[in-house]
Amino acid sequence: MTDNPNPVDVHVGGRLRLRRTLLGKTQTDLGNAVGLTFQQIQKYERGANRIGAGRLYDFSQLLGVPVSFFYDDMPGEITEKKQAPDGQLFDQEQLASRESLKLIRAYYNIGNAGIRNGLYELARSLSDKQKSEG
Repeated sequence: MTDNPNPVDVHVGGRLRLRRTLLGKTQTDLGNAVGLTFQQIQKYERGANRIGAGRLYDFSQLLGVPVSFFYDDMPGEITEKKQAPDGQLFDQEQLASRESLKLIRAYYNIGNAGIRNGLYELARSLSDKQKSEG
């Protein structure tokens, strides 16, 4: 038996952490809702402990996502970074960074879809400009 967590468990735990933080919940909040300590939630999120099917279902209900959410975006080769269609590399650490989460929350707090789209176009334009400048 190895001390290294299973890559699938790490991915599922990362998705749990991502959704929890997007909703602004703490590990304690989530633990209390299912009768666990925050330490157990930490272990789940790191992939140190495997999340059972029933517990995963409980988390999906509490966090308002289908169970499949926890397996979404799983790379074909779990240890490799996948390349996005635009050629950029993304990984779970980038997507779950505090800066990314703050930006996503602020973006979705904008109620007007037209303004959100304008913000997206601005960000894309700035990114394209930076790429072209090298």
